[in-house]
Order: sequence, then structure tokens, then C-alpha cells
Amino acid sequence: MCEHDDFEEFARRAAVSRRQFGTLALGTGLAALLPSLATGAGAGDAEPAAPNTIGADITVNTPDGAADAYFVHPASGAHAAVLMWPDIFGLRPAFKGMATRLAGAGYAVLVVNPFYRSQKAPTAPEHADFNDPPTRDALMALAHSLSPATAATDARAFVDFLDGQAAVDTKRKVGTLGYCMSGPIAIRTAAARAERIGAVATFHGGGLVTKDADSPHLLIAQTHARYLVAIAASDDARDPDARRVLRASFDQAQLRAEVEVYAGTQHGWCPTDSHVYDHDQAEKAWSRLLALFGEGLA
Repeated sequence: MCEHDDFEEFARRAAVSRRQFGTLALGTGLAALLPSLATGAGAGDAEPAAPNTIGADITVNTPDGAADAYFVHPASGAHAAVLMWPDIFGLRPAFKGMATRLAGAGYAVLVVNPFYRSQKAPTAPEHADFNDPPTRDALMALAHSLSPATAATDARAFVDFLDGQAAVDTKRKVGTLGYCMSGPIAIRTAAARAERIGAVATFHGGGLVTKDADSPHLLIAQTHARYLVAIAASDDARDPDARRVLRASFDQAQLRAEVEVYAGTQHGWCPTDSHVYDHDQAEKAWSRLLALFGEGLA
């Protein structure tokens, strides 16, 4: 599911040399090589208005520094909190728009810049093309800056921030979701804050199952959440064993999980500004996310 075979596929499609390909491997299961962002006007180019929501760019203090983020929530009342992790292209209008849409469904949503230790958002050029060597190198350097340790540190800090907000109902569980590179971070969040995380979703998550001793799938038994794992068909074709390992891990931990391959999708199909965005399948995944949160964050 988007591990080393994905790098082979990306190298073929991008026509990079074998030596260049060697520089792409992360070696820690952080394995999401994404398509370029879509160009031209589209759903991801601006934050869509959601009725009766309030959103703002904010700063969250963590043990490793000040993290820039976007916090959006319904205009009144206290609601279940959601921590959203973006893909390798980082915090940008598309993810602010997705967070705003989720807030419109009744959640207090924090979407973060996972690379705040290195630089503030935006951390990728507008309409970034992963096939462009300087862009690719810069994005991979940012991805290399993250680790299981940073994921745990950030999970604790961001959930603590959410629990301190008047818009958050702390009697309800917290949800978290990740895309591509941040799929593993969502699982690590559930392990780091097992007492608070009630629902986890990953969309075309990269490196959920690796051979490393700290593979995200090995943390599932330490969590107490319900799961949605939405798998790109292209990822599953290259690594169908990952799906089976995940399914077995959830069963062994006796956790409710929906693990599904979304027919016809390419890696990166969910963000609205992705070049391979699949509207129908993304909407299906969104509906399953709402069902997950409706049950897991009640």
C-alpha cells in the first residue's frame, strides 16, 4: 500500500534516472509520492463558505515550537473535535476548505502544518508538481524531517489544544484523519492519545504497513478507536498484502474497521486540488468519514 513499489512506479512515470530514484526512498515507511496538484480554478483553490462556521489561522504552541494551523468550528455550541493531517504538499486552501466542510457537518476541526519545525505554510509552491526535481527534493526533505517521535509529540500537543477550546465538547471523543504521507501519522496519533481518539480515517495512506519495528500497523492494538481505511486501487494493485495485514491487525485487536479499495482510483485521489482527484469516489469516502465520526465520536 504505497511503500517501495510506489517509488518504482513513480520513477517510471516521472522518467527519473535510477540514481535519482535512489534519493526518493524514505526508508521508514513514509512512502507517499503524490501526483502534481491540479492547475487552474477548481474546488481546492479557495476555502468554500460553510454556513454558520467560524475559521481562523492560528498558532499552537508545542514542545518543539510554534505550529501554524487553521481552526474552524460551528459558530455556536461545543462539538466533537477533529485533528486533520494534510498530505506532503502541506497546509493549503484545499485542506482549509475540507476542514471547513467538516466543520459545517458539526465538528471543531484543526488542520495543521506538519512541517512547522522547518517552515511555515505554504510549504509547497502553488499547483506544485512533484515531477519538478527542486520541488520534489524540497518536499522529500520536509517529509524526512518527520518521525514517529515528532508524530507523538504533535499528537499530544494538538489534542491538548483542542481540548482547551470552548468550541470543543471534551465529553466526546476526538477524531483524526490523514492523507497519503499523513495516514501513518493519524494512526500514531491514536496510539499517542489512545484515551481521547475515538475514530481514525486514512485516505490513500502511505506506509501503513512496513517491515520496520515501528510500523504503524503494529500500533493498532494500542488504540481504542474505530477505523476507516480508504485505499487507492493503484496502491492496492502494487501491494495487496498490506490490506490483508491491516484487516488482520484490526481483527486481532477486536476493533471495528472499514477497509476498502476504491475502484478505479489513483494514489492521491481525495484532496480536491489533486491532479488525480476523483469526485465520485472522494464523495463516497467523505460519506463514510461522516458515518465513522457519527458513530465513533458520539
